[in-house]
Amino acid sequence: MEKFKRKVFYLGGFDPRGVRFYHQMYREQAETYSRLSGEQVEVSARRSGPASSAIWTVTNHSAGVETDYEFLRWEDLVGRVWIRNPLLLAWRSIATYSAHARYMQFLRMRKLRPGPVITILYPPLLAVLIPLALALIPALLLSLLLPFWAAALIGIAVSVALSGRLLNKLIVPWLLRFMYYNHSVAADGPGDEMNARLDQFAARIVEEMDGPYDEVIFASHSNGTIYAMSVLRRILELRGEKPLPANFTVLTLGQVVPVIALRKDAAWYHADLKALDDKHFRLVDFSAPPDGAAYYDVHPIRLVSDRCAARVDLLSPRFHLFYDPENYHSGWSNKYEAHFDYLRVGDRVSPVDYVSLTAGRRTIDDAIAQFRAIP
Repeated sequence: MEKFKRKVFYLGGFDPRGVRFYHQMYREQAETYSRLSGEQVEVSARRSGPASSAIWTVTNHSAGVETDYEFLRWEDLVGRVWIRNPLLLAWRSIATYSAHARYMQFLRMRKLRPGPVITILYPPLLAVLIPLALALIPALLLSLLLPFWAAALIGIAVSVALSGRLLNKLIVPWLLRFMYYNHSVAADGPGDEMNARLDQFAARIVEEMDGPYDEVIFASHSNGTIYAMSVLRRILELRGEKPLPANFTVLTLGQVVPVIALRKDAAWYHADLKALDDKHFRLVDFSAPPDGAAYYDVHPIRLVSDRCAARVDLLSPRFHLFYDPENYHSGWSNKYEAHFDYLRVGDRVSPVDYVSLTAGRRTIDDAIAQFRAIP
């Protein structure tokens, strides 16, 4: 069997855990894929890449596939702006939501998908209401037996002890950090260091895209899908008049492009998207309707333009078909995990789960054709 060779570039989201976590996650999902599919998939140790990246090799011995997987790293930059102090996070959140009130096109966002609007708005509400309720309820009850000052102190202690745990379960701190970061980026741009990193990523992809590969995939997830559009603009500028290879696909997973694109003050990002409207490229987006953090069926280019020359597929991964009900991530407390199901293998292999797309024999177009044939 002639070997099928694939190159994957992966740009992750706003997550300080970085390459160690994602390499281990890919290895675990490959083991699940092997068990369910019967194919023998091996994931190598990671090694340093040439451009703020890490590389590992994925070998599907059964299908004759070798994937050179390159993880584009920016977790060091995430770590520098990751707010750990809850009081500082609360203060920054006030500035964030004040700016959103002025600049975010919430009505347009709601017409696109109501779920993300709820996801954006519930963290500050819960961040106030949960500590308040946890303090007031025991304080009022205990005030029947104790002096009010003593009941109030106990109520505050109960709130301090329990609020953080409950808010973390509802992923409120993570969402507040996510919203503050993207508010800062919308208003001021990515900054010199991140712009340099995006330049580096684009140059690295251009360097490899004409290589000896049957398929080249530029994959991104979550916050990475925002920057993927900026990287794509850079790729096209570096290519000049030279068209992109026919085997090159931009793959976005759980895309959140409107978080920046619908900010009226994000002129730099509107320019990035507008620069893509007459360019020819292949874009595939998988975003799940139940994922309140993602924008299902939202065309990123058409957020700023009435035209688009690219070939674009906007699809739901239909997770419910591939998970048993007891393992399907749903409900408020599972929102964070649900947002990572794009990178996982369920209880049954899907033609378009992440390991299938990056370690399987089928090209993305072939995988989508098989996926669409599923009733």
